Amino acid sequence: MKQVAVIVILALCGAAWNTVGAQEETTVKGLITGRTADTLTVRSDQGSQVITLTDSTKVQTPKGLGLRKQQMSWASLIPGLKVTVKAIAVPGSNLLAKTVTFSKDDLQTASMIQAGLAPTEEKVAANRVQIAANKEAIAVNEANIAANKARISENEEEVSRRFSELADYDVKHEAVIYFASGKSNISEKDKAVLANLANDASTLRGYIIEVKGFADSTGNAATNQTLSKDRAYAVINYLMQTCSVPPRHIVSPGAMGISNPVASNETAQGRSQNRRVEVKVMVNKGLAASGGEGAW
Repeated sequence: MKQVAVIVILALCGAAWNTVGAQEETTVKGLITGRTADTLTVRSDQGSQVITLTDSTKVQTPKGLGLRKQQMSWASLIPGLKVTVKAIAVPGSNLLAKTVTFSKDDLQTASMIQAGLAPTEEKVAANRVQIAANKEAIAVNEANIAANKARISENEEEVSRRFSELADYDVKHEAVIYFASGKSNISEKDKAVLANLANDASTLRGYIIEVKGFADSTGNAATNQTLSKDRAYAVINYLMQTCSVPPRHIVSPGAMGISNPVASNETAQGRSQNRRVEVKVMVNKGLAASGGEGAW
C-alpha cells in the first residue's frame, strides 16, 4: 500500500513539474528591430520584447516539409528578419531564448532591404543597357524603370520603419578589407587588420561586428552576388576561427553585390576599391551610456 502511495505521489509531482515547465516556456513571433551580441529586440503584436541570447541558443530554419531543422549562422539574425523565438520566462529578467527559427525566404527579404534593394537597382541598370542596345524597347524599359522606382518608393516607409533602430548604435571601430578580382582570399596584411579590430572589440561590452561584402561590376549580377557573399563569409570565418570572436557577436546583412559602390566601376582603380568587405564594430547607445567599456 505504501509503495502504491509513493508511486501516486511521484506521478502527481511529475505532472505538476510538466505544468510549470509548460507555463515557463513562451513563443514570441515578430520582427527583429534591434540586435546586440547578447540580446534580440523583437517587435510582436504584444509590443517590443528584449530576449537574451546564450551560446546554447539554436538558430535554425525549417528543412524540407518535415520537422527537421537546419542550423544557421548567428550572422543571419539581422534587423528586419521575421522570427519565431521559443524562450524561457526567467523571473525578474528578460526572456531566455532556446531557439530562434526563421524561413530562408524571410532572410532573403531582410537581406535585400539591408542591401538597399540591390536586385531592383541591378534591374534598373540592366534596363538602361537594353535601351541603348535596342531603341525599339525604350518605351517598355522606361515603363519597367518607372515601375521599379515606384516599388522603391513603396518600400521606403517599410525600410525606414524596420531599420530606424539602427541609429541606436555607435560605430567604435571599422575597417575595409580589399580583394583581388574574382577572389575571396584575405591577404596577410588584412588578416592583421582584422586581428587588431577583433582585439579592440573585445574590450567593449555587448559589441556586435557588422560584416558587409561587395563586388565590382565585372561579370554578371549572379556571379557578383555570390562573390560578395563569399568575401563576407571569408571575413566572418577568419574572425570566428582565428580571432576567436563568438558567433553571436557577428551580424551579416548578406551579399550586397555591386550596390553602394565607393568609386567608379569605369576604371581599374575604382573597381579595386569596390571589391571590398566593410567591417564595423558597433555598440548599442544604451549600453555605451551605461558604461559600455569592459569585455562582455
